[in-house]
Amino acid sequence: MKILIQEHLVTELSPRILAIAPGAAIVPIPNDGQTADEPDDTEAILLRWWGLSREGFQRVVQETPDLRWIHTISTGVDHVLFPFLIESDIVLTNARGVYDRSVAEMVLAYMLLVVKELPRFQRLQAEHRWEKASLREMEGLTVGLVGFGGIGQQVAAWAQPLGMRIIATRRHPRDESPLADLVLLPDHLPELLAQSDLVVVTLPLTPQTYNLIDARALAQMKPDAWLINVARGGLVDEEALAWALQEGRLGGACLDVFEEEPLPEGSPLWDLPNVILTPHTSGLSPRLHERSVDLFLENLGRYMAGKPLRNVVDKRAGY
Repeated sequence: MKILIQEHLVTELSPRILAIAPGAAIVPIPNDGQTADEPDDTEAILLRWWGLSREGFQRVVQETPDLRWIHTISTGVDHVLFPFLIESDIVLTNARGVYDRSVAEMVLAYMLLVVKELPRFQRLQAEHRWEKASLREMEGLTVGLVGFGGIGQQVAAWAQPLGMRIIATRRHPRDESPLADLVLLPDHLPELLAQSDLVVVTLPLTPQTYNLIDARALAQMKPDAWLINVARGGLVDEEALAWALQEGRLGGACLDVFEEEPLPEGSPLWDLPNVILTPHTSGLSPRLHERSVDLFLENLGRYMAGKPLRNVVDKRAGY
């Protein structure tokens, strides 16, 4: 049995992999995807996407006839799904749960920045201006969670003690949720948008969710509401968002992800006073690598024992 992992992880992970799968051959994947070893008898791939080109990844998958399982150290899988993989019997697992805490902490930070107007005070400080303001409290505000998976639920768990009202959309809502005041089907997104003071997008990016937050959706939001996107840039129509912000149709936006990254220098989002930008860093944490590796190794143990794997992705649904 061969296990392919990206070459920069080989030295670190080989002893731990061999403790679970004795006798396995560990084959490094270079960034171009052209491994030096023959692909036969390769059953598993650990994919840390950064550094490996899309073409390289597709080459590895298509040229590995015995491949049965791929694990990616990311939650979103839009960047790894392509027709051959979708149609194949290869099992794909992701890092769902690994990023929940760090991303939810960033969302909470965004919400506090917005409600307490800290960006405005920073601008006043730069201008040496002493200008007080009457600020809002978190209690009583409504946060709308567009997507109620692990990240959305962690945001809700921290927003609840602050006295916030929580509504969420979920494809398969349960009858009740202790973390939300109201859980709606996705078709009821306009209802969520109309009621929310802060709209947080945590959905996976799929063909069905691309540009979900478009001009029409933005028009359904309160004129002083803020949009927070920590999922994928393609979920939001950035041109429509920039127009709504420039025209005062929206309170503002906190954006960690963008359709094109790095965000192009010419994007108007850079310079709008009611936009807070971070460079796709909400999921980063000193503990991220440890959690990611532990999840893969747990799944490797399950794979070797013939047990069901954690975080199996529905490749056709895209998450």
